[in-house]
Amino acid sequence: MLLLTGATGLVGSTLLRHLLAEGTAVRCLVRDPRRLGAQRVRVQIALGDLTDPPSFRNAMRGVQTVVHLAAAIRDQRRGSIEELDGIATWRMVEAAERQGVERFIFFSALGASTHHRTRCLRAKAVAEQAVREASLHTTVFAPSIVYAPGDAWLTLLERLALLPVMPVSGRGRALYQPIWAEDVADCVIAALRDPGAERHSRYELAGPQTLSHNDIVRLLLASSGRRRPLVNVPTPVVSRGLRLLERAMGERTPATWDEAELMEVSMTSARGAADAERLGVVPQKMAAVLGSD
Repeated sequence: MLLLTGATGLVGSTLLRHLLAEGTAVRCLVRDPRRLGAQRVRVQIALGDLTDPPSFRNAMRGVQTVVHLAAAIRDQRRGSIEELDGIATWRMVEAAERQGVERFIFFSALGASTHHRTRCLRAKAVAEQAVREASLHTTVFAPSIVYAPGDAWLTLLERLALLPVMPVSGRGRALYQPIWAEDVADCVIAALRDPGAERHSRYELAGPQTLSHNDIVRLLLASSGRRRPLVNVPTPVVSRGLRLLERAMGERTPATWDEAELMEVSMTSARGAADAERLGVVPQKMAAVLGSD
């Protein structure tokens, strides 16, 4: 039995489809099973969330492998970024050790560091340390930006592209190696098939191209057939504006500063796509996936 958290997110929903196609028995830790859509009848359901440690123990009964994807890139009513990304992972690792889980797979992020400027990547670094120090067989995946046509991030950019000009937070020079969610799921499946000899392994998942934020926006515009001039909005203006919007709209805000700040920090691997290729996956170029070649 495999326990999957974050099954309703971009990577989680893609991975769940792959796991079920392979005939893997999957249990999903979710707050609302309805968000699983049609897949909810094909999995076991464990009710709970990242702020409820007792639900971890119940969800892990009889489980051999945990794939922990659930995370937050904005504060939520039920917890802060630090609580949901850092502390919850530490508690989940503890629960896995107590329940006799054999393997724990965790998704961190490229560039995560306890001294990082963004709260999300600081919390991810704390979580990664907890996983690395666990007594379990662990695998850490650290991806660059993960995307898929129609995902929340690209949908937001498409809506912004309806404006006469295309706003970009900051100078748009931060560098990324975007990797398609399908390729990420293939990497996880490959790692599950071959646990390897290492007790603690780590893979940096990156696409085949290094693109700036500006480059990514231009690719999206090309794929949607829109021609828009890019307008780089100064970081202080973006920060103040989004903080005011968040105070006014609360959880309904379409974007927060914590999310926007992630697009101002580079997330690249010196190894490029080598780790994905080591798993037998050749990542697709973003232009090919979006149809803007």
